Amino acid sequence: MKRKILFLGESYRADAITWMKGLKEFGDFEIITWELQTPNNLRFKRILEYLFAPLSIRKTIRKEKPDMVIAERTTSYGFLAALSGSKTIAIAQQGRTDLWPETSVLYPFKKFIQKYAFKKAHLIHAWGPVMTISMREIGVDMNKVLVLPKGIDLSLFTPSTSNSNKIEAIVTRSLQPEYRHDSILKAFGILHQKGIDFSLTIVGDGTRLQFLKDLAKELLIENKVIFTGRIPNTELPKLLQQSNIYISMPITEGVSASLFEAMASNCFPVVSDIPGNQSWITHRENGQLIEIDNIEMLAEELIWSFENLELRNQTIIRNRKFVEENANYDINMKIIADKYYELLNSTLQKSIYKI
Repeated sequence: MKRKILFLGESYRADAITWMKGLKEFGDFEIITWELQTPNNLRFKRILEYLFAPLSIRKTIRKEKPDMVIAERTTSYGFLAALSGSKTIAIAQQGRTDLWPETSVLYPFKKFIQKYAFKKAHLIHAWGPVMTISMREIGVDMNKVLVLPKGIDLSLFTPSTSNSNKIEAIVTRSLQPEYRHDSILKAFGILHQKGIDFSLTIVGDGTRLQFLKDLAKELLIENKVIFTGRIPNTELPKLLQQSNIYISMPITEGVSASLFEAMASNCFPVVSDIPGNQSWITHRENGQLIEIDNIEMLAEELIWSFENLELRNQTIIRNRKFVEENANYDINMKIIADKYYELLNSTLQKSIYKI
């Protein structure tokens, strides 16, 4: 019997697309979506829309009659799912805590609504072990938590055959301040000063694009840095296969599908030394962990990584196997879809028992 799911969240995001696509493929679910229409930059108007969102969502539920509601981010759409009145609710914590930024005046309110969302949810997704730390600290019922990444499509992200004699680095994170692209460029500025040849591909778009282009010129490396802008997801695997080092320097991280994609594509990972990356990377064993904004360390470790060819070759083989065993989209999304049917059957049995 085909079941219907209402997804609350930003349906255009890659994570959301992967989640919904997997449920359709491996659970034969019908997915309908609901999301806020006001852009993030119109702050007051978006908050106003959010306040009236429960009424809109309940109207959608009465019309569409979904069997289940799922939602991303425990402090926003997850809370709306908790207010939806649905008999079966699954919510996903997207970040290490979802309580971001910690300096926000709304921080205490976010803590309150997150706790309520956790309480009402029948299933809580932790896409990686780092997310369970904050859950345990606030007393979440861990029997409701499924610790499993959605995974990546290994038929798309295949091992590279590149054998370049220079650093061919790639960055695939959004061009926003929290991803520290400026530190990455400055580290490559040091490599340039040392006379080390390289190319750096920066994929994506964001508010820092022009700033970063100007910085590359200032560092005299604009001829070695390629800004692709926004690209179709279908083009990303090829760019990863043409690279030998993957760099990501966020100041906070939940579970990065970008990291898994790079590991599957035989890129040696050089990432920031934060809990979200420590779950998957051990320094100088299967990648590099770099102190945030430590430009000199990043430059030194890039050189060390490239010069240690034998270690890199061993690492990329181990990392590919790790992703195959732990972040395989075909396997993990089947588990998630089966879990949803288990929840729905349990809800149905309880309803029959009450009758």
